[in-house]
Amino acid sequence: MTTDNRLTVVRQSPAYWRIVINNPPLNLFDPKMFAELNVLMDDIEKAENLKVVVFESGNEEFFMNHHDVENRTTVPDQPGAAPFFGNWPKFVTRLAQSSVISIAKVRGRARAQGFEFALACDMRFASRERAKFALIEVGGSSIPGGGSIEWLAALVGRSRSLEIVCGADDFDADIAERYGFINRSIPDAELDAFVDAFAQRIGRFEKRALETGKKMVNARAGVPSEGDLWLSNHILHGVDTWPEAQKAFTKLTALGFGQVGDFELNMGERLGALPSA
Repeated sequence: MTTDNRLTVVRQSPAYWRIVINNPPLNLFDPKMFAELNVLMDDIEKAENLKVVVFESGNEEFFMNHHDVENRTTVPDQPGAAPFFGNWPKFVTRLAQSSVISIAKVRGRARAQGFEFALACDMRFASRERAKFALIEVGGSSIPGGGSIEWLAALVGRSRSLEIVCGADDFDADIAERYGFINRSIPDAELDAFVDAFAQRIGRFEKRALETGKKMVNARAGVPSEGDLWLSNHILHGVDTWPEAQKAFTKLTALGFGQVGDFELNMGERLGALPSA
C-alpha cells in the first residue's frame, strides 16, 4: 500500500482482519478514507472465510476524527469514491448488515464522524486512559448526522442521547461503558491483547452461526434503516448552510479546528468555554 492510503489491512488469518486507520496528523475523515472504506466493504463481502474485522488507529491521539470539513464534498479519482452525503448511509448499512462481526478498538479521540463510525460497528472496546468520545456538532451551530442520533437513542435512551448531543462534550471510556455506548472500558495496557483474543475466539466459530446470530440481534435491537440514516445526513447537509453554522465554522477555524494543536486535543473543554453568540 502507498503512504497516501488511509487504511492498512492486516490479515491476521483468513477469519480475522485488522484495519489500521492512519491519516496523519489528525486522522481526519476525508473523501479518500471514505473511498477506501467502500473498497474495504467490497473485499469483506468477497472474503468467504472472514468472520471478524477490528478497526483500530495508527495514531494514539485520534481513533478517527471529525470530517475534513474543507474537503468534505470532494470526490477523488480513485476506486470506491462517491459523494458522501448520499452514500454514507449505504456504507453504514452494509457494515451493520454484513456477515462479519465488526469491532471498534478505540484508543484516542473518536469525535463527530469518528464517533458515528464507531457506533456503526457491532461492538466497541475502549482504552480507559486514552479514549474520548464526542459529538461536537452543536458546539459549531450544526447537528450530528451520519447515524449517531439513531444509534445512541437505541443504545442509551432519550435523556443520555440529549446530554451527549446537546452538551457537545468529551466522554471518557468509563462513562461510555456506564452509559452503554461501548461494551467495555479496558486499561490501555490490556486493550490490544483483550481485543485480539476476543477476535480470535470469534474467528474459531462457525461463520453461518455467527451470521445468523447477528441477523437475529439486529432484528430486535433497533438497528436504523438506510432511509433513517439518509434523512439524518440530508438534514445535516441543510443545517450546514445556516448563517449560524457558517459563522461558527469561521470562529472555530480561527481557534484551531482541523489544525494540529490544543484545540483539537481538548475540543470538548474548549467548546464549553466559548462565549455565547
